[in-house]
Amino acid sequence: MTQKTQFSPPQLAQKLLVSFLRDDLVEEVCGDLEEKFYSTVKNKSGFRAKLDYWYQVLNYVRPFAMRKSKSTYLDHYAMFQNYFKIGWRNLLKQKMYSSIKIGGFALGLAACFLIGLFIKQELEYDLHYPRKDRIYRVFRESVRNGELRKQVWFPAPMAGVLQEDYPEIEKAGHYLSGSIFGGGGNEIRPSDEPENTHEEGFAYMDQALLEILEIPFRYGSPGRALVEPNTIVITKRKADKYFPGENPIGKSFILNNNEGNLLKVSGVIEDFPVTSHLQCDFILSLSGREFWPGEQTDWRGSNYFDYVLVQPGTDIALLEKKLSSITERYYLPAAIEAGGDADEIGWINSLRIKLQPVSDIYLNRYGIGDDLNHGDMRYVWLFGTIAGFILLIASINFINLSTARSANRAKEVGLRKVVGSVRTSLIKQFLTESLIYSLASFVLGLLLAWLLLPYFNLLLSKSLIFPWRETWLLPVLLTGALVVGALAGLYPAFYLSSFKPIQALKGSVLRVGKASATRSFLVVFQFTISIALIVGTIVIDRQMDYILTKDLGYDKEQVLILQGTRTLDDRIVTFRDELLRLPGVKSASISGFFPVEGTRRNGNDFWKDVKTDASEAVNGQRWFVDPDYVETIGLRIVSGRDFSANIASDSQAIVINQAMAKGLNLNDPIGQRLTSGWETWTVIGVIEDFHFESLRNAIEPLSLVMRRDNNAVAVKVSTTDMQGVIAAISKVWKEFSRKQPIRYTFLDQSYARMYEDVKRTGLIFTSFAVLAVVVACLGLLALSTFLAEQRGKEISIRLVLGASLGSIFNLLTRNFLKLVLISFVLAVPIAWYMMQKWLEDYVYKIEIGWDLFAIAGVIAVCISLLTISYQSIKAALTNPVNGLRSE
Repeated sequence: MTQKTQFSPPQLAQKLLVSFLRDDLVEEVCGDLEEKFYSTVKNKSGFRAKLDYWYQVLNYVRPFAMRKSKSTYLDHYAMFQNYFKIGWRNLLKQKMYSSIKIGGFALGLAACFLIGLFIKQELEYDLHYPRKDRIYRVFRESVRNGELRKQVWFPAPMAGVLQEDYPEIEKAGHYLSGSIFGGGGNEIRPSDEPENTHEEGFAYMDQALLEILEIPFRYGSPGRALVEPNTIVITKRKADKYFPGENPIGKSFILNNNEGNLLKVSGVIEDFPVTSHLQCDFILSLSGREFWPGEQTDWRGSNYFDYVLVQPGTDIALLEKKLSSITERYYLPAAIEAGGDADEIGWINSLRIKLQPVSDIYLNRYGIGDDLNHGDMRYVWLFGTIAGFILLIASINFINLSTARSANRAKEVGLRKVVGSVRTSLIKQFLTESLIYSLASFVLGLLLAWLLLPYFNLLLSKSLIFPWRETWLLPVLLTGALVVGALAGLYPAFYLSSFKPIQALKGSVLRVGKASATRSFLVVFQFTISIALIVGTIVIDRQMDYILTKDLGYDKEQVLILQGTRTLDDRIVTFRDELLRLPGVKSASISGFFPVEGTRRNGNDFWKDVKTDASEAVNGQRWFVDPDYVETIGLRIVSGRDFSANIASDSQAIVINQAMAKGLNLNDPIGQRLTSGWETWTVIGVIEDFHFESLRNAIEPLSLVMRRDNNAVAVKVSTTDMQGVIAAISKVWKEFSRKQPIRYTFLDQSYARMYEDVKRTGLIFTSFAVLAVVVACLGLLALSTFLAEQRGKEISIRLVLGASLGSIFNLLTRNFLKLVLISFVLAVPIAWYMMQKWLEDYVYKIEIGWDLFAIAGVIAVCISLLTISYQSIKAALTNPVNGLRSE
């Protein structure tokens, strides 16, 4: 009895059963099913009982059990069964046609599904935080040298002021990227291990930010994990790596061989989701840490990201207005006390404090400068548009391939109308066939998407996961299959069912007019998109070739960058000297600043002589190098001289590039004095401008000063025996650092990696171009098949009268080539505009010439000819007797 009160047969299934079951069977069947239901509940489970009950109800949907009087269920069932049988037989009968139709549709659906997974992930970034609607990142807007800037770096006291002075803010916390004071990566090892491991993903946080984000903990106390100095929180994957199968709380790490300052593990958190803009594995405590004396009270240095948790119901616009008082109460007094110049005072007066929702950070909709990896809303829109076009093209092919076979179905339609079939039943028949093809296409498309997902992830540098376990997958696919099948089948259903019986039986179906014009328009549309994508592929390939072969102003060939050298401390000079003794080593330089991304940067404002006027300030890079840097990297001195280790005064000397000299209006730079911050240098040399950032940006002002930076050592090699030199360098490394494996990269490879996104974009365009061309060719094949069937008798008569194979081929291909040429004319302005917009991201770029479009046009014509040739040659070789037999 307990089971009966806890579980009962599904009411919906009972109502369905009673609605169609014969009256004389209702009581008996319902009783039997109910008895079996409770027996299954007792012996197995409630879920199994309900599933079995539904199965039994559906099993009674048979003619013998269905109510015949006052009902049309049996008629509908029998009719649908007949529609399904006819549709299935047609699918099996025309194997090649069905394969093309289903395969083309499946390709389009697979592409749409993969793009949908990408868009879904992009839009889900930072939605996993429990209080996401109340979490904001603080950023600032300011004007400097007439330019509006948006940045996220703030002084150390900022978080405390936000939390203490503004009751609308519940909590405020610090985040500091490990790349600022940690060089992007560090050498780390557990305190009981002998050898270092290089790890990326270091960041600093305070306890408040940990609580704001509410990151789930595996081990440790979330409320005290970063309260104490010299503590570290690690992710689960790093805990499993370094302390497999044990609780690591209380264990210690040694960072960069600093054995006198152990880092105690105070917490283990879950791995950051891939949809988080923050990605780190090692979180260092900011408690008790100062990066320079007085940093925690200094309002003139800006290194921290600040996040806030606002009170529920806070008016953000009103809060932003209140935050403007920070500049007057804190920034301005600090600048005046330190003797700030007019430039700094002007910058502070333009400063505005703003708040950015955490969910907007990844797609960077505010245009804020930071050092995080971001998505791009333009790509979301672009991919969404491509997905829509692909689905549209796939549906167009579905329609074209259906109408292309109309000549074969015309007599069937005519005969069925003669024997009494009404148009509505014919429409239902063709819609049922369309749904069968659609369901088959969706199943195949799902399988293709699963198989292509690894390649798609490689294209986008993503880690998308196929959502087999998601509850929405099956309903969405079924709904999509039904909707797309119905929409794609509407035109063929109404078109085929509109044939007049007499015309259909005579074989004189519609030859010209609106239907032909519609099909031609659809093919033009397909090839326009295809040609535009082909042009895009060629442009991106040429831009990538330009990037890799351009003269950069330095020599990136045969330069090794030895990384992780900061652990050598003062021994690094001796290490460099030992390298210089090796055969094949031309020069070596100690520095962490190199003209590739991922190395150190140090931006500063520069003045000529002394700070006098805001207009004279120039923002530029200040790189710390040694006397061998210019030779090792292959920079070119255009005036003055390089640094010398034998000239003591060079410690106060500076070498600038041409952009710095131009920015400061230095017509004769040698001997001039430059000031930045609290230091002044004398210019001893000018180097030719070189590209130290991406070619997307113009070359900016840059300076070199003599100061040691132990982050890396560059080695210039002058030998063909690269493996031998690397082995010799590795041997020297082992002598100096037995606890740490050697790590190195080649400068030219690091440069190429800067443009991985360009390579991926090229692959994406190539993939979509190939897909669009394949699908468009299927559409062209459909139209050529359709016209060859329509003009079958005409071709037979021409052959009987002596027409040659070439004339028949010309007859059937001429119109198609016109369509391709029209597509080319339409695609040229679209492709030109599209690629001009893409190239706008680059200051240094190729010119889009006419030859690019000519190549794309030739490719399109050749592909279309190959597609049409099969059907045209087949029609020309057909025995004319077969075409004229009915006459």
